[in-house]
Amino acid sequence: MNRSILHAITGTLALLTIVSFWLSTVVVETFFTAPAIAAVKTTIAFYGLPLLILLMAMTGISGTLLARSGNNALCQRKKARMRIIALNGLVIMIPSALFLAFRAQAGIFDLWFAVVQAIELAVGLLQISLLGLNARDGRALSTQHPHLHPCSEG
Repeated sequence: MNRSILHAITGTLALLTIVSFWLSTVVVETFFTAPAIAAVKTTIAFYGLPLLILLMAMTGISGTLLARSGNNALCQRKKARMRIIALNGLVIMIPSALFLAFRAQAGIFDLWFAVVQAIELAVGLLQISLLGLNARDGRALSTQHPHLHPCSEG
């Protein structure tokens, strides 16, 4: 499969996965009870997170291969955003998802749960925004120079 197609597919699936985590969290916490919250948090942490990590790794690897010789301004912005996305994922999002899943499974919906949930939702919106900007720039790169390497100077 063409690297740029693989990159677009995995990046889009990763973005949609994060959006589904965010929306399912907001909906379940707004309209449902503790057992439903625990089920969603457990599903996200133990089933969705491994999928998301795989998608993000595939997106990162394919993006790195596409951009290896790229010093185009759009490529540089995408790379800078990806550093923030990766750091947020490793330092905030993954630990938060695990913390919230374990707390929800134990039925502990205290102040710490609420604080971590608020942080996770805020950083989730940031992740969605940054990935959306990267998707926009990726589309721009592919339409600017469709016959060239997507991140090469044209």
